[in-house]
Amino acid sequence: MKKLLLILLALYGMQFTATAQKRAKYEFMRNLPVYADSLIAHFDYPLAWENSGIKKFAKWKKVARQKVFDCMLMPPPPPADGYQTKVLFEEQRDGYKARKLEVRLSQYYTVPAYVLIPDGKGPFPAVNLLHDHGAHLYIGKEKMIRPLACEEAAVIKDAEEWLKGYEGQFFGDYLAKNGYVVFSADAPMWGERGQKEGAQRDRYDMIAGNMMMYGIDLSAWMTYDDIAGTEVLAQMPEVDASRIGCTGWSMGAYRAWMLAALSDRIKVGASVCWMVTADEQMGFKYDRTENGGFANCFPGLRRWMDYPHVASLACPKPMLFINGAQDVLFPVPGVQKAFATMHATWESQGAGDKIETELWDMPHSCWKNSQQRVLDFFKKHL
Repeated sequence: MKKLLLILLALYGMQFTATAQKRAKYEFMRNLPVYADSLIAHFDYPLAWENSGIKKFAKWKKVARQKVFDCMLMPPPPPADGYQTKVLFEEQRDGYKARKLEVRLSQYYTVPAYVLIPDGKGPFPAVNLLHDHGAHLYIGKEKMIRPLACEEAAVIKDAEEWLKGYEGQFFGDYLAKNGYVVFSADAPMWGERGQKEGAQRDRYDMIAGNMMMYGIDLSAWMTYDDIAGTEVLAQMPEVDASRIGCTGWSMGAYRAWMLAALSDRIKVGASVCWMVTADEQMGFKYDRTENGGFANCFPGLRRWMDYPHVASLACPKPMLFINGAQDVLFPVPGVQKAFATMHATWESQGAGDKIETELWDMPHSCWKNSQQRVLDFFKKHL
């Protein structure tokens, strides 16, 4: 009887959780508060360059950059002593070496990374290549660089399947063949920095919330790691530290312009499919509402600056932004407004020729033509 009761309770629990219980009155809809438009109406961005009232651009950058860091909840994790790096595996590829590294980015943790080094005499220009989100956490760096032979067969197979978004071409290997040292590391929660229980997208937000209980914003942690990873790249003897760029697609594109804005090591940046204004992204105008959540959230930052204002901290560096007119994640009106804002900033500093923004007739993707465009931009400016 007791066993039957337990079975019935289990079945009832499954039924109970499978169908959401609804109330006649509610406050949230489609992942947003029902008063989202009222919140948007109060966005005034007092620390945007054009709104700040600060006359000198260098002073504005210092003040605005510090505000971004303030919104990251806490300072960077305590640094390791010299970012100790261990080579775990190496193999020769067509025109370049591929290495798997273990890098101690902080006192708390080591980070798995891949690095590709062109054959020949360096030092070479370098790229910090930042992987995407894709609601797919099983692999990270392996999305950007072909997995080394030391990896499990399941990882190699998964990376090959993920290449659909890149039209079958590993972006990192493509850059290495064209003479760039390429570094790519797992972001927190991706690849070998994931969960013991296995990659589960629905656990990301729960873990991010728990991290906040330690005073840590997981998105900020990712950005801090990207900054530290760039320092690792700059210290490599094969790298010309005065010629380091960054690029990525989707969340990797967000990471790229954020890194370019916050790190003086980065000289050139290119972002494919991640730029928009918050008013178009966070309202009810479109069928799809924002699902990024903690992956691109610094608490309180929207009170001060919008996405293009933060990206403008990269000015006057050369920056390339590509978005897709068919990309349902980023509404075209928001993309166009963001592009206009950034152009105005670069032009105000006499650097209008250093920013290039392009809206392509494509969906959310980083196909071979996008990778070629990024390569051409790097060849011009890096």
